[in-house]
Amino acid sequence: MKELSLNILDIAMNSVGAGAKNIAIALDEDDDSLRIVIEDDGCGMTKEQVEKLSDPFYTTRTTRKVGLGVPLFKLAAEQTGGSLDIRSVPVSESEKEHGTKVTAVFNKKHIDHTPLGDLVSTMVTLIQGNPDIDFLFLHTVNGKSVRLSTAEMRKELGDVPLSNGEVLNWIKEYLTEQYKEIERL
Repeated sequence: MKELSLNILDIAMNSVGAGAKNIAIALDEDDDSLRIVIEDDGCGMTKEQVEKLSDPFYTTRTTRKVGLGVPLFKLAAEQTGGSLDIRSVPVSESEKEHGTKVTAVFNKKHIDHTPLGDLVSTMVTLIQGNPDIDFLFLHTVNGKSVRLSTAEMRKELGDVPLSNGEVLNWIKEYLTEQYKEIERL
């Protein structure tokens, strides 16, 4: 993938497919490194499933026989000298503490560092396609943050769905303004 935001979209959609009701996407970066953490409360995976995720010919999908999302994300991290770690607890092991946490670390100064891409569009796409899921998005750049919580939005909006066009436009503008503020500082 040409942008890490597309990897984030892919991993978050895996969380949706796993039945997650809450998905947290956190990015923490400074001048040297970028850490991306995507955590969900989906059905989780067994150790065996997690071990197979790096194999592009392993997928749980029935529509195709390859799953390149995780292997490409891992490659993007490792080619910068970084890493990818996946921790998961299946619902069969814990009905309360199940879910998956994907952590990728990148060396931003490496020549092979993939651009971050359009995170605003990624978040709008995720929310538009999955308005009933609670997304918590936090991107910290050198100590300054961009944040969005759909759970908090839902409380303010009442019966107005997050997939409403005006709400989606507001989300886009809200995130864009926060990024502009970070760039100014």
